Amino acid sequence: MTEQTNPSPAAIKAWARLMRVSRQLVERAEDALKDSSLPPLAWYDVLHELAEAGEGGLRPFQLIERTLFAQYNISRLLARLEADGLVEKLRVADDGRGQTIRITGKGRETRRHMWAVYG
Repeated sequence: MTEQTNPSPAAIKAWARLMRVSRQLVERAEDALKDSSLPPLAWYDVLHELAEAGEGGLRPFQLIERTLFAQYNISRLLARLEADGLVEKLRVADDGRGQTIRITGKGRETRRHMWAVYG
């Protein structure tokens, strides 16, 4: 077992700065997307993962693992994305309750527009 040591004041200060800058960057990205009448950043994360997955799509639990969203957040977000025509839910043949989520053409286009602002 290793002995725990307290972080140095410099390490604490660096960590605090990193967290502050990270928050500021996310806020700026969110503002830029909103100013361009585009969806929030969380949508981009899900659309990106689905685009990377290809035509096979992903199961909701895989999206949770890849995006680190909580299950209840993913469920609501997927419902919103589906309502806007950005993703489609497909039944899994060997799992009566299972679903695969796949990005649509509209979802790919929205992701491209978001990247132009976010990237």
